[in-house]
Amino acid sequence: MDLKALSKKYKNELLTNVIPFWENNSIDKQFGGYFTCLDREGKVFDTDKFIWLQARQVWMFAKLYNEVEQRQEWLQIALDGAAFLQKYGHDGNLNWYFSLTREGKPLVQPYNIFSDCFATMAFGQLGKATGNEEFASIAKDTFQNILKRKDNPKGSYNKLVSGTRPLKGFSLPMILCNLSLEIEHLLEPDLVDSTIIQVLYEVMEIFYQPDSGLILENVNPDGSFSDSFEGRLLNPGHAIEAMWFIMNLSERLKRPDLSQKAVDIALRTLKYGWDEEYGGIFYFLDIKGNPPQQLEWNQKLWWVHIETLITLIKGYELTGNRECLNWFEKVHDYTWSHFADPNYGEWFGYLNRSGDVLLPLKGGKWKGCFHVPRGLFQVWKTLEKINDKT
Repeated sequence: MDLKALSKKYKNELLTNVIPFWENNSIDKQFGGYFTCLDREGKVFDTDKFIWLQARQVWMFAKLYNEVEQRQEWLQIALDGAAFLQKYGHDGNLNWYFSLTREGKPLVQPYNIFSDCFATMAFGQLGKATGNEEFASIAKDTFQNILKRKDNPKGSYNKLVSGTRPLKGFSLPMILCNLSLEIEHLLEPDLVDSTIIQVLYEVMEIFYQPDSGLILENVNPDGSFSDSFEGRLLNPGHAIEAMWFIMNLSERLKRPDLSQKAVDIALRTLKYGWDEEYGGIFYFLDIKGNPPQQLEWNQKLWWVHIETLITLIKGYELTGNRECLNWFEKVHDYTWSHFADPNYGEWFGYLNRSGDVLLPLKGGKWKGCFHVPRGLFQVWKTLEKINDKT
């Protein structure tokens, strides 16, 4: 592979196809915030606003402003989204709703802790861009709320019967691996260190299963296996994405052994989750080979493949493992030939098992301005590092 040409390819796709799609189609100039339910060409097909996606777009444009180029229009897009979130996105105590109407009226209660996680990311990155203390304060206070809620994330909104099957979920420790570094500049060093120690332990010791070499989505509180739909669940994309977060922590901690372990887990997960018949990575699997309860288990999703590309190229950069580069080429070829849309910008999100586009939308309730641009940015910048060394 020509890694210099590849670096330009990822950069060009980000700056000339993907970001302009969101700049041109997602901005709600009447009520503020962003439209995310966009069809293939960028036309709005639903006007509800989802806090995950509002916050992620604020973060993305602030990140571009901070680390690519200080374009005033990028900063303004982030500021406009943040103003909408500040005014309408939470209940007054920084408990962030899940969704709003176009005008900003709350639709779904603040049951979902990941709304808080992405709000923290957004205001942390925007605080870095502007030096605005209010943004920094929102990020810090929301992060503290997350830490208070982490043992019972849904709180009063939890519909499960307490005590019958008290499973721990992988998603929150995984995202805290990234979030603790995202806002490290705003936190006391002791809090950063203690959070990193805790989430590293959970991801790499509690959810990682040495017998299989795989990461489960849900385990019993002591880390033991639960033979249930939830306990048998594998989400290959989640586990692989978490491994590039772990690699970032390995650099922060100067622990190359962590990068090696993350590469081993990522490669094992990728081989386990790869569809040998049609190509691509399965969405969900059952660790015992039983039918998963998720009917969409065999779909191929955009974020799974893009996050895998980040992990593989970072793994190659940090460890020199050629298997990472070989798999990167394989996943790159599948991803670019199936998800990229050269005609209208942005990428498709949902394919059926055989790789045909299942939904031609470019954004919706779960897909916004995040995984594709973040992935293109991360791969571009990592390839630049590799090229600088050679």
